[in-house]
Amino acid sequence: MLRLTAARGGRLLARRPMAALTPVCSRASSHSDGEVSGSVDMSRPLYWNRLDTPLPDKAFKDVLNAEDTALKQKEKGPWGQLSKEEKIAIYRLAFQRTYPEMKQSTGEWKTVVGGIFIFLGLTGLVVIWQSLYVYPPRPRTFDDEWQARQLQRMLDMRVNPVEGFSAKWDYEKGQWK
Repeated sequence: MLRLTAARGGRLLARRPMAALTPVCSRASSHSDGEVSGSVDMSRPLYWNRLDTPLPDKAFKDVLNAEDTALKQKEKGPWGQLSKEEKIAIYRLAFQRTYPEMKQSTGEWKTVVGGIFIFLGLTGLVVIWQSLYVYPPRPRTFDDEWQARQLQRMLDMRVNPVEGFSAKWDYEKGQWK
């Protein structure tokens, strides 16, 4: 019975035309002022400035002006006749940045470390505030004087004299064995 319902549901979905879904999607992607946000067509080659992909799918500049077309024509000739500036300009047509420019640090680590220190400082302030105003005062049993009197009382009572700490106390000399 369950297989029969799943098969019928599959047939109903298969019969539904995909064109019926298009107006809903276009309405959902439009804005109130009539602007539609653009989307990137991932089926076309893209330019990436990345160290791990040294040769992008397409050149940095797609649309060339008159000066760039003249450089492209000079590029087909002997490179010995090109000046250093022309070689750099030809390189900039294909690539936006060089490897040293891509490897150059941005200084973003300073912002991250600063944020971490601010977070730690605020956390420290919260801990100090809680220790002053939220937590109760420290119990008197944590004082060294109290613990020394408690130890002396337990030794006087000879608590656990066979294997405990009373067995390690020399009662005649008044010191630890």
